[in-house]
Amino acid sequence: MSRVFNFSAGPAILPETVLQQASAEMLDWQGSGMSVMEMSHRGKEFKSIAEKAEADLRTLLAIPDNYKVLFLQGGASMQFAMAPINLLAGKKSADYLLTGQWSKKAVAEAKRYGEVNLVADTTESKFTTVPEASSLAFDPDAAYVHYTPNETIVGVEFPYIPETGDVPLVADMSSNILSRQLDVSHYGLIYMGAQKNIGPAGLTIVIVREDLIGKANPAMPAMLDYKTHADNGSMYNTPPTYSWYVAGLVFAWALDLGGLAAVEAINQRKAEKLYKAIDDSAFYTNPVALNCRSWMNIPFILADAELDATFIEQAAAAGLTSLKGHRSVGGMRASIYNAMPEAGVDKLIAFMQEFERTRA
Repeated sequence: MSRVFNFSAGPAILPETVLQQASAEMLDWQGSGMSVMEMSHRGKEFKSIAEKAEADLRTLLAIPDNYKVLFLQGGASMQFAMAPINLLAGKKSADYLLTGQWSKKAVAEAKRYGEVNLVADTTESKFTTVPEASSLAFDPDAAYVHYTPNETIVGVEFPYIPETGDVPLVADMSSNILSRQLDVSHYGLIYMGAQKNIGPAGLTIVIVREDLIGKANPAMPAMLDYKTHADNGSMYNTPPTYSWYVAGLVFAWALDLGGLAAVEAINQRKAEKLYKAIDDSAFYTNPVALNCRSWMNIPFILADAELDATFIEQAAAAGLTSLKGHRSVGGMRASIYNAMPEAGVDKLIAFMQEFERTRA
């Protein structure tokens, strides 16, 4: 078997040891005689899996006791709606920071349920910057403030956490959760699709402060109310059990590495060496402002765009896949999430340097 280094933005690479464990347990999970995907979500076997996964995530992120952790479906895109449905709570508006395609979609969805005040909009920079912290003027009467700390498509990342006072801060952390240490207490609500740093597609995790639960618009479906899921241990209906199980394996893997302090050090090292290779070259460029470059999603543009297809083809032949940039940006994009080993980044850098030597 020959595995490639998969630089996809999502669904993304998973730790090889996690895949091996899932494979070993595919037909018989720990002597149960059945696969996890065959288990009743209300049976004792899956209950033990679910409880351990949540406990390990709480340990990784040091999640305070006054926060609920919900294992849901619908992707982060469902949370674009669930956040305003649950948090507007009779107020007419929320503040949003528009810094990329994903926050743009969140803004559009929120407008269905209330007024949106754009505190920042970096469209003119083609989403290659984030606003200065000192420039942000939040409405103290806003229901909440929403932002996307890491924008996957362009590879821009906030180097700071916005200070919102008593107004709850909401974050879509789909593409950078678990990439470094995080103080959850700064946030009222954190949500994330799993398919980048956590596990397979199909699972969405919500971390929500308890005082924000129970205020959903009563006209909305029960499935869109955080209280429904909090009161039922994320099992109001059948949850995405297999994705939940694999996520639990990933949490255990991260703890075995040494927790998020260790993960952070590895991720910073990977990002720094790839950015250095780009910056030291006259053939490759990165479009994002230096102070807000993403650790997770690193776009780069070739000096000659006509070589893009050749680069992608030859990279794939070398075992470096999914490097094509998003259609709205072009060029290349290397997503180097937690599970991407340093050896994968090193091999990409070596390939880039050889491609430049022969093509520049």
